[in-house]
Amino acid sequence: MTPSTPVTLESPYTTLPALVAVHARERAEHPALIQDDRQVSYRALNQTVDQVAAALQRDGLKPGDSIAICASNSIAYACLFIGALRAGVVVAPLAPSSTADSLLTMIADSGAQLVFVDQAVDQAIESVKSRLHVTLLSLDDSRPQQGFSQWLCDAAPQPVELAPELPFNIIYSSGTTGEPKGIVQSHGMRWSHIQRGIAFGYGPECVTLISTPLYSNTTLVSFLPTLGLGGTLVLMAKFDAGKYLALAAEHRVTHTMLVPVQYQRIMARDDFDQYDLSSFQVKFSTSAPFHAELKADILARWPGGLVEFYGMTEGGGSCMLPAHQYPDKLGTVGKPLDGHDMRVIDEDGHELPAGEIGEVVGHSPAMMTGYLNKPEKTAEAEWFDSTGKRFIRTGDVGRFDEEGFLTLMDRRKDMIISGGFNIYPSDLEAVLRQHPALLEATVIGVQSRSWGETPVGYAVLKSDASDSADNILQWFNQQVGKTQRLNRLILTSELPRSAIGKVLKRELRDAFQAEFGELD
Repeated sequence: MTPSTPVTLESPYTTLPALVAVHARERAEHPALIQDDRQVSYRALNQTVDQVAAALQRDGLKPGDSIAICASNSIAYACLFIGALRAGVVVAPLAPSSTADSLLTMIADSGAQLVFVDQAVDQAIESVKSRLHVTLLSLDDSRPQQGFSQWLCDAAPQPVELAPELPFNIIYSSGTTGEPKGIVQSHGMRWSHIQRGIAFGYGPECVTLISTPLYSNTTLVSFLPTLGLGGTLVLMAKFDAGKYLALAAEHRVTHTMLVPVQYQRIMARDDFDQYDLSSFQVKFSTSAPFHAELKADILARWPGGLVEFYGMTEGGGSCMLPAHQYPDKLGTVGKPLDGHDMRVIDEDGHELPAGEIGEVVGHSPAMMTGYLNKPEKTAEAEWFDSTGKRFIRTGDVGRFDEEGFLTLMDRRKDMIISGGFNIYPSDLEAVLRQHPALLEATVIGVQSRSWGETPVGYAVLKSDASDSADNILQWFNQQVGKTQRLNRLILTSELPRSAIGKVLKRELRDAFQAEFGELD
């Protein structure tokens, strides 16, 4: 397609930087980015994107080279990301919550030639700077003489052809299961996300509120279609439920992406019904288990549709549940998207029929090239059917019903095998959440001399509750079968979560092991 042709579902391949240039010509003063009291038009965005691309070329970076960004959401972050893409440079967005040593490992693994940080990250990595052998620049201009504004170049960048197979970004896995792995995604894959956005109403008049971090694939699947299709992106550096609601009402937000724990905190606010949210067209969620009762509450009280996506950053197939269209399927994650082939296999890699439980695998038009520098990990993540078709293993356990809707049980690694019985923590968590004193709960498997593994619960009390762990444990064990009973229940002030809301069960298992060791 020519750059000035409106994007449709049938449009041939183009790129995000090319689309930003189109919007800068055709709707120059339309707001592209808003954060706090600052607003940036498409004209200004495109100018800064050019300055970034020119600066990277001045510094000798070529198409296929990479940079790393480790910072909170900001307008500068968005400009840098798109500017790097315009120069054909691959972006490795890193989580500021990572340890200093982990950040050093990811920077080296990505091959980044420049690293951009904000002041908080700059201070956090002080102990490893002597081992950082690349140029460090300050995205928020907090480093004297090494700030983003000073680094920009006013010369026009040399045009770069961005072929569909050229790497777009390297997204690092959350590290909840071990060493983070770099997931390489292409411009062609990201184009499919922009195109897909049309079906959900993204376009020139959409206003999208982003409060999840830009290093996450969760965020990028809303970030890309908003700017690619000429809408307005409202950025939050850090999520706060009250501020989120105020911004949504002020900017007449139409689209948003939130993880389930954010929905939970928003819906729990006493003043939720005081905000005018009537502008919402559709809300999205992904990245963590989304409980049916919470979906039902959102459908009842928050205007607009609710769409849940289930999938992996690796791109091995995705399911979608338009919850407003299927209120009787809220316990599922929906059906595979068009063109996405998802199946369930057993431990030996044999395909299972509907109704049977096994590991979910998927194939889609938008799959990762592989894990960066880890061919053996890439091979472990792949499954091939009898025809040689390539699928990605999700590591999730689930089953399809006769109508094609997928119900997830648990992560494969989180399944508990106790006395030879398979116990799915999600089943136990669903019962625990029914206790009136509990705000949230999770279940892990810990080592047991008698049973191999045994389930242990962690729970957070509601602010006005005062029940004891023993009372709740006794109540719970009366609700379930003998093999599902909890060995113990531990009350805590909060559950450890990643920045996108996943409960970090590995941290709980490690903490339990350190304090209690192996149980009888």
